[in-house]
Amino acid sequence: MLTINRRAGNALGFLACAALMGYALYAQHVLGLEPCPLCIFQRVAVIAVGVLFLIAALHNPASNKGALAYGVLIDLATLVGIGISARHIWIQAQPPGSVAACGADLNYLLEIMPVTDVINKVLFGSGECGKIDWSLLGLSMPWWVLISLAALGAWAAIVNIAARAK
Repeated sequence: MLTINRRAGNALGFLACAALMGYALYAQHVLGLEPCPLCIFQRVAVIAVGVLFLIAALHNPASNKGALAYGVLIDLATLVGIGISARHIWIQAQPPGSVAACGADLNYLLEIMPVTDVINKVLFGSGECGKIDWSLLGLSMPWWVLISLAALGAWAAIVNIAARAK
């Protein structure tokens, strides 16, 4: 049976998040795909998961309780990202024009509204997020983010929660 220590496992989780963000930036700057507000929120979730994996790798707690805490925090962050991705997938599945467009880009909204209002507006009324510009194997980018976050959450549970200290 292959075993991996916590530090290496958490570092691998961080590298996976860095790869996801690297592709997101490649898609934006090289392929010319502009991220919608929900895409940006998904990026924030992936970055949060990556930062937590990095902190867990650097700290490398000796106790199972410390590792459990990191595992739970990482899994909570992945669940938030999965929720955002699921909302994005739902919006993309709606008929065109059935979801109200937000009308302004995220930076402008952040300038004129409190952050909580911006989050509410983006999560509950962003028609521009319904456009599918990219797909792989028939799945749009939010699907791949959801799958990746689910895998990262499972990885965090395996490395930090299920595994004994090594």
